Amino acid sequence: MELSIFTVDAFTDQPFKGNPAAVCLLPNALRDELYQKIAAEMNLSETAFIMRLNPTDDFTSGSRFGLRWFTPTNEVPLCGHATLASAAVLFYKKKNINPTLVFETLSGELNVRLCGQSIVMDFPLHKPVVLDPAEVKDLIKATVGDLSIQDVCYCTVTKKLLVRLSDSCDRSALTSLKPDAAQQLKTESSGKVKGVIVTVKGAPTAQPGYDFFSRYFAPWNGIPEDPVTGSAHTVLAGYWSEKLGKQKMLAYQCSSRGGELELMIRGDGRVDIAGRAVTVFQGTLTL
Repeated sequence: MELSIFTVDAFTDQPFKGNPAAVCLLPNALRDELYQKIAAEMNLSETAFIMRLNPTDDFTSGSRFGLRWFTPTNEVPLCGHATLASAAVLFYKKKNINPTLVFETLSGELNVRLCGQSIVMDFPLHKPVVLDPAEVKDLIKATVGDLSIQDVCYCTVTKKLLVRLSDSCDRSALTSLKPDAAQQLKTESSGKVKGVIVTVKGAPTAQPGYDFFSRYFAPWNGIPEDPVTGSAHTVLAGYWSEKLGKQKMLAYQCSSRGGELELMIRGDGRVDIAGRAVTVFQGTLTL
């Protein structure tokens, strides 16, 4: 069996920036174990599998597809950058003729559309709730060391812990973080937390005017640090929208690769997450 596969850098307009995802086009569903084996072979934070739902459709004319995401170690219920990468393959490489694509996923239906040079994803908004820092003090210590903390929140749906650094900290404090992944796993083994978001207030008056910065760590999914994370921004958008009193925000995830996300809070419990993408590899996977 031969399958078309691509590597796409998401949330960037430059090769080798943003977050790389593998995208595999499937004419038919695979045996369950093959998804995980392919994701482990690609060894990126996520591999996306796009499946035809209607046998008469193809990747150019179809408007509705199945979509699954796998890390090198497990399947995940939601992945933003691999969704963006999947849409980029269909829109840019397969020249899909539809203005909007619908992906059926573990997180429900996700609509994705082109808007100028960006791809806009319609995602659920996940507002976190305040958490007593004492409940996760060892995990916080393993992640941010002795830096001053302003807020700690938790999202039960995504199992993401959000740690906001004090406003006395700037972007450089965030970029200099060196979390201890082994210690993170040791201090949190209950399954309650699957990822830690660390964030700090931005400088919207400076150009290009980022409202907030973040980094994301998920060793529980085999990802010590994810370069740019759409799913984390479903939580960050809910948090910062309330803190800043803004519906439209510009965010930057300041990993070593870095990536930019445009966020628009909607009135229906959803958030539009927009970004760009660049395909850097395409080939054939032989099974």
